[in-house]
Amino acid sequence: MAITAAAVKELRERTGSGMMECKKALVETDGDMDAAIEVLRKAGFAKADKKAGRVASEGLIVIEVSPDGKRAAVVEVNSETDFVAKKEEFESFATAVAKRVLADSPASVEALLQLPLTDGEGTTIDDARKELIAKLGENMAVRRYEIVETGGRLGIYRHGTRIGVVVDLQGGNDALAKDVAMHIAASKPVCVGEADVPQDLLAKEKAILAAQAETSGKPADIIEKMVQGRLQKYLAEVTLLGQAFVKDPDITVGKLIGDAGASVNRFLRLELGEGIEKKAENFAEEVMAQVRGE
Repeated sequence: MAITAAAVKELRERTGSGMMECKKALVETDGDMDAAIEVLRKAGFAKADKKAGRVASEGLIVIEVSPDGKRAAVVEVNSETDFVAKKEEFESFATAVAKRVLADSPASVEALLQLPLTDGEGTTIDDARKELIAKLGENMAVRRYEIVETGGRLGIYRHGTRIGVVVDLQGGNDALAKDVAMHIAASKPVCVGEADVPQDLLAKEKAILAAQAETSGKPADIIEKMVQGRLQKYLAEVTLLGQAFVKDPDITVGKLIGDAGASVNRFLRLELGEGIEKKAENFAEEVMAQVRGE
C-alpha cells in the first residue's frame, strides 16, 4: 500500500525516530502503525546496545518528596553530555524514574529497571531508557538511588541539577533544615559527628599525620600531642557538626543545630558523576562518530 506523508508524520511524533526510518518501518509493515512502532523499538534497542559501552557521566540528580514530606527519593540518571541532560525528554524520564522509586521502594537498580515507567503502562523503565537512547543518540543509565525517611522533618536542597541533599532533622524548623542541607551541599561532610567517622578512614588519616609529625624530630610524647591536635582539626573538617557554618563561619553547624534544640539523624548527599571514570575523547572523532550514527 502507499505510505502517506501523514502516516510518516504520525509515526515520527509517536516515536521520535527519523523520517526515513519511519517510512521504511511503515513500508516493511504495510502501513500497520503499531507494527511499525514495534519495528522501530527493536531497531532502537539495537542502537542502545551499540552505545552501551560509552561512558555516561553527565545527567541529572532528581529529588522527589512524598506529599506528607516524610519520605524523599534521590536518583542519579546519567547521559553522555550535558546537552542531552537538558533536553525535556531526558528530564521527564529522570523525573518519572524518581517518582517510581518513591512509590515502590525497589530493592535494587536492576529491580527498578523492570518496573513500569508510569502507572497503567506496560513500558518498563529499561525499555523507555533504550527508546530514549535511540531517539537522542547517547548512552544513558539509571545509576543509583536512595530513599530517606523521617519521623521529624526533611531538609531538601538541590544545587542546580548536579548535587542533591536530603537531611533527616529532629526538631528545629523548615528554615533550619534547608540551611543545613545547603551547608552539606557546599561543604561535603563525610558524616554527622565524630562517632560516625569510618574507622578505616580515621586510621588512615592518623597514620598520615603520625608520619608527618615524626619528621619534626620531636620526642614521642610531643609527637603524640601533635597527632591528636591535628586529628581533632581533621575531624572538625569532615564532620557536619564540627564544620564552620557556611552562612556564619563564627559558629559550627553543631552549635547552630544545638541552639535550635534540634539534631541530625542522618543526611544524604549525591553528586552527579562522582566515582565515574571519565574517558578523554578526541572531539573531532566524537563528532564523526555521531555523524556515522555509532
